[in-house]
Amino acid sequence: MATHPLAALVYGGDMDGGDAADALVLEFCQDLQRAGWRVGGLAQQCVPAEGGGKPRLQLVDMRTGRVFSISQDLGPLSRACCLDPDGVAQAGGVLRQALADRVHLAVGNRFGALEATGGGHAAELAALVGEDIPVLTVVAAKHLDAWRRFTGGMGEELPPRMAALRSWFTLAVGRRVPA
Repeated sequence: MATHPLAALVYGGDMDGGDAADALVLEFCQDLQRAGWRVGGLAQQCVPAEGGGKPRLQLVDMRTGRVFSISQDLGPLSRACCLDPDGVAQAGGVLRQALADRVHLAVGNRFGALEATGGGHAAELAALVGEDIPVLTVVAAKHLDAWRRFTGGMGEELPPRMAALRSWFTLAVGRRVPA
């Protein structure tokens, strides 16, 4: 029995920053890479801000380690969204490269506020799935309705557990051997 090649690891509510979900996806992808699978895409990391304030967000290219800053410095007291759309756009090239490289798994760091409105990496995620490349992302519960609209209800929703990731991937790739 096959499963849909587009999956999201779903994590808690507004107060949960998703750092544990990001770490789980990164660990899963690193395990796959050590086993010989070609994994491409972006992992999100949260870096404490010097002097306090909001942590800085960065995206890391799963294949090269290149880091893309996706945070704007709005000052230590700011409560506004600090996401830098330019940084997100630059990092999108990593997902386009994953498509060109025909990776076994592409990781789209998050399906968040930008993707929920059709921006961010939504086009890259759709292009990858359109070419039958399994795609894994992370979705906050608050964006789950937008995720369901984006996938037409077809995307898998996974609990934040390693066993769920392994089971989905095994079904999504049909147990094929890496090239």
